Amino acid sequence: MADQLQVINTPQEMRALSAAALQGGRRIGFVPTMGALHAGHLSLLDYARPICDLLVVSIFVNPMQFDRKGGIDRYPRTWEVDCRLCAEHGADVIYAPTPAAMHPDGFLTKVAVAKVTEGLCGAHRPGHFDGVTTVVVKLFNAVQPHLAVFGQKDYQQLTIIARMVRDLDLDVEVVGR
Repeated sequence: MADQLQVINTPQEMRALSAAALQGGRRIGFVPTMGALHAGHLSLLDYARPICDLLVVSIFVNPMQFDRKGGIDRYPRTWEVDCRLCAEHGADVIYAPTPAAMHPDGFLTKVAVAKVTEGLCGAHRPGHFDGVTTVVVKLFNAVQPHLAVFGQKDYQQLTIIARMVRDLDLDVEVVGR
């Protein structure tokens, strides 16, 4: 565990840190979030901390998950509190990429998982899960985690992420807590 919480804002810097950790034989744990951390998020950090050498928490409010009705503008942003909570719960790194880093000009690619995205929440939020999977695969690419911990509260999202990892042969263990 690091003595001080490190904040990283670019995929290149995150990949470099992860590469050094992996080269040193360290196990990387990852908890992806959109910030506004609550007890559920903190329980994920508490689960991952003792089984990982480097614990990364992402804070990225994903515009691809929101409809065009201004939902992203209403999403709470509590940066200072989130940083304090991450430090208190043993995170080593906050990976907080900018929207431009995640979706540079000309970005056209999306990751879509068929069928499991079509019912439940997906039926009422077209494109939502494509936004989730696209950003999660980009986060995985930057962080290179051994373990990614997701809340079970959103069971459909957990199922979709697990299916994406399986279908794309991503080398990450997905755990629902």
